[in-house]
Amino acid sequence: MSRRQSRSADVSDLAELESRLGHKFSNAELARQALTHRSFGTPHNERLEFLGDALLNCAIATLLYERFTHLPEGDLSRLRAALVNQASLSQVAEGLGLGDRLRLGEGELKSGGFRRPSILADALEALFGAVFLDGGYDAARTAMLAAFGERLDRLDPEQPGKDAKTELQEVLQAAHRPLPLYRVVSVEGAAHRQSFQVECVVQDLVAKGTGSSRQKAEQGAARAMLEKLSA
Repeated sequence: MSRRQSRSADVSDLAELESRLGHKFSNAELARQALTHRSFGTPHNERLEFLGDALLNCAIATLLYERFTHLPEGDLSRLRAALVNQASLSQVAEGLGLGDRLRLGEGELKSGGFRRPSILADALEALFGAVFLDGGYDAARTAMLAAFGERLDRLDPEQPGKDAKTELQEVLQAAHRPLPLYRVVSVEGAAHRQSFQVECVVQDLVAKGTGSSRQKAEQGAARAMLEKLSA
């Protein structure tokens, strides 16, 4: 058995992870469950992930609100989306060494599940949920600040915002919602002066944008969708 497989099956040694989070578990079984993927068996971490997701969004929103006292809501939402998305969460999880501690079924181990961003991101959120149940909100907030501290320090509120399509994708990923679909509704005008109308669809929401190219129309539709979501 490889070292990774061995550690994936046994998370009894939590000292290093607890040190990085700034929280010592009173109930180590909560940590064990948080690091257990459903492929391994039950109890697995999906319910803890649900809890941790809500806690993370609340805590990060509060930290941004406190740190950037003059930023408007739209900029705060952009900064939160930059922190709370699958790519960011999986990188934080890797930094904490969660890949080596995941409890995965044989199939997931063989397919490299310990490197899969979605599995790592879910485990991180589940771990925050476990800290909350073990020590309360203040303990969970402390753990999140420890995990995201460097990323929070690197945030630049003056940096120009991402394009609307990228921002919309990050907002949806942070909320665990399906990615948007774009479709051309109409193209009008002569070839050298065309006007495109595009719909952006997110579940049951539809927003429209127009532009002199399909790309510009998609950006307009994405901006309209962001406005709908924020409203």
